[in-house]
Amino acid sequence: MMTHQHSDGNDCERGFLVGVGLRHGRTLLTIEDSLRELKMLAETAGIAVVGSASQLVRQINPKTLIGAGKLDEILDRVAQAGASILVFDDELSPRHQREIEKLLGESVRLLDRSALILDIFAQHARTSEGALQVELAQYEYLRPRLTRQWTHLARQAGGGGARGGSGGVGLRGPGETQLEVDRREVTRKISKLKLDLEQVRAHRNLQRQRRRRSGLPLVALVGYTNAGKSTLINALSDSDVYAADRLFATLDPTTRRVNLPDGGKMLLSDTVGFIQKLPTTLFAAFRATLEEVVEADLLLHVADISHANADQQIEAVEDTLAEIDASDMPRILVLNKIDRVHGKLPPVGLVDAYAGIAPISAKERTGLNHLLSTIAETLAQQKTLLDVFVPYQAGQVYSELNDKRYIETEATCEDGWALTLRLPIEDSDAYRRYEVKEGVTRDNSLD
Repeated sequence: MMTHQHSDGNDCERGFLVGVGLRHGRTLLTIEDSLRELKMLAETAGIAVVGSASQLVRQINPKTLIGAGKLDEILDRVAQAGASILVFDDELSPRHQREIEKLLGESVRLLDRSALILDIFAQHARTSEGALQVELAQYEYLRPRLTRQWTHLARQAGGGGARGGSGGVGLRGPGETQLEVDRREVTRKISKLKLDLEQVRAHRNLQRQRRRRSGLPLVALVGYTNAGKSTLINALSDSDVYAADRLFATLDPTTRRVNLPDGGKMLLSDTVGFIQKLPTTLFAAFRATLEEVVEADLLLHVADISHANADQQIEAVEDTLAEIDASDMPRILVLNKIDRVHGKLPPVGLVDAYAGIAPISAKERTGLNHLLSTIAETLAQQKTLLDVFVPYQAGQVYSELNDKRYIETEATCEDGWALTLRLPIEDSDAYRRYEVKEGVTRDNSLD
C-alpha cells in the first residue's frame, strides 16, 4: 500500500478545495468549518492543499453544481496554484462529474468528499474484511461514474487497490488491474463482493452467537472520527489498538474484554468512526461491521468535547445512528479530552437521549472509574431477576448459568438448586421452564 507524505513534504499531490452551501439548507457545519474538515481529510489522504473557494447558492446547478462564473474563477485559481486535484466538499452526481471534467482538461483530476473518504478507507483497511468492504463501496460509487476517472483507474495495470499498490489520491481503487472494464464487469464484481461479504457477515454472526453464549454484555464504541475511541479501548482494556491523532486512523473493528466495578465483565467493541456527509455506499458495504453497533447491549458515544464543533459532531453521529436504526438503543455520552478543556465543560445538546454522561480523558486516564460504574449501572438496568429451581439431573443448565455469571444467589436442596438469577431480559425466556412462582415450580422435566 502506498503511503503519501503530508503537506510539508515534496511528493504530495496538490489539491484545491471547493465548498458549496445552500442559502436555506440544513447543515451541521458552516461552509468554512466543513472546508476545514475537508482539508484534514485531504491531508490524511496525502494531498497538499494549495487553495480553497466556496459559494453560497440558492439552488444546486443541475449541470455543474455551482454557477458557471464561479466555476471559471475556480478553474483559473486551480491553474495558478498548480493544483493537480480539484476536490468538492459534496458528493458530485455523475452529470456534475462529466460536465466539470470536460472543463478541467487532462492535467487535473476531479474528486468529491465521498471519493476522498473512500480513498482514505482504502489506505487504512488492514484486514481482508476491511479491504472487501472498501472495495465494494468503491465499485458502488464508481458504477454510475464510468467516465474519465474510471479510465484513470484502469490505466494502472498491476496496482493493488484497497489491498495495496500505488497510485495517486482517489486512484487507489479496485479497477487498476483491469485495462478494459465496462458496466457489466463492474456489476459482476459487485455481485461477487456482496457474496464474499455475506460470508463475512455469517461468520460475524457466529462470533456474536458465541459471545452471547458467554453471557458477557457487548458494549460498542461509536463516535465522530478522531474522537478518541481507540485510545479509550486501550485505556479500559490495557491493550494496544492502533490509535493516532488523525481522521479514520482505525477502520477494522476490535473487541476486548473489560472488567467492571461490580465484578462482572463486558466485551468492548471499537467501530469505524463517523463523519458528516459519510458516503452512502459505505453503509451498505460496512453492514457487517455496523451490525456490531446494532447488536450491542449498550453504546458508548465518544465525543471530543474540546472540538469547536463538538455539538455538531454529536448530532452527526446521532443522524448516522438513526440511519442504521440504532437511535433507540441505550447509550452513554462519553465526553472525551476534558484535559484540553480549561474550566467548565461546554453545554451539549441531546442530553435527554442518554442513559448517562461521563466526562473523561482517555489519554490521561481520568474519569474512567466513573465511566465504568455508569456502564455497570446501565447494564444492570437492562437485566431482570428470576427465581428458578434446577434439578440435579439438569446439571448442564446449572453449569451454563454459572459460566454466564447469571447466578445471584443459590441454595442446594434435596432434588436440585434453588437459584436467583440476574440476567439480560432477552435471555430470560430460555430459563422460564425452571421458574419458581409462589413456591410452585414450573415444568422441570428434562425432555
